[in-house]
Amino acid sequence: MMKKLESSLTNMVLVLTGVAVIMGGILAYVNHLTEGPINDQKAKALADGIKNVMCVSDLTVAKTDTVRQNDAKGKELTYIIYQIQDAQKKDLGAAVESTTGGFGGDLKVLVGFDPDGKILGYTLLEHAETPGLGAKADKWFQKGEKGDIIGKDPKEPLTVSKDGGKVDAITASTITSRAFLLAVNNAYNAYKVTPADAQTGATKQAQ
Repeated sequence: MMKKLESSLTNMVLVLTGVAVIMGGILAYVNHLTEGPINDQKAKALADGIKNVMCVSDLTVAKTDTVRQNDAKGKELTYIIYQIQDAQKKDLGAAVESTTGGFGGDLKVLVGFDPDGKILGYTLLEHAETPGLGAKADKWFQKGEKGDIIGKDPKEPLTVSKDGGKVDAITASTITSRAFLLAVNNAYNAYKVTPADAQTGATKQAQ
């Protein structure tokens, strides 16, 4: 008969270490299995989002640029600009991914601009806002809604009426509204420093 193991700190540490190693292996395996489908889902969401914000289904991403700019606090922000053409290779403008800090965390917006810089459409790709608030932001600024920004040109930065601007903020949510409009304004600025020709895939740096 085996001698009963004494319940010692060493034994407990060994058991816990063994469990942690096994669980870590299981989690890594599950992550490996789900990584592909998650990336596929994100790619599809992005493709659908681009069609949505550009208001056209038959399009081509002619070029992708990455623009890095520093915000007022010196934090580096990254924007991804998808230069868009139609089936006849006519320039339709660009869809721009822009991220800012919202009320509950990061707010990632995809904004469509025509070649002149007017807003064609937008969609929220990710948000960490209060449940329900993100969904509200995804509708509030659409065509015909209270905070409608579609067709506007952010050459003059878009701001909420509380700050002297012309955009109605989401009811009882000025912080999220400001973060959203900042993301749109930043997207516009990133788009404007990106060359319109679709011959190169160079990364542009802007300070």
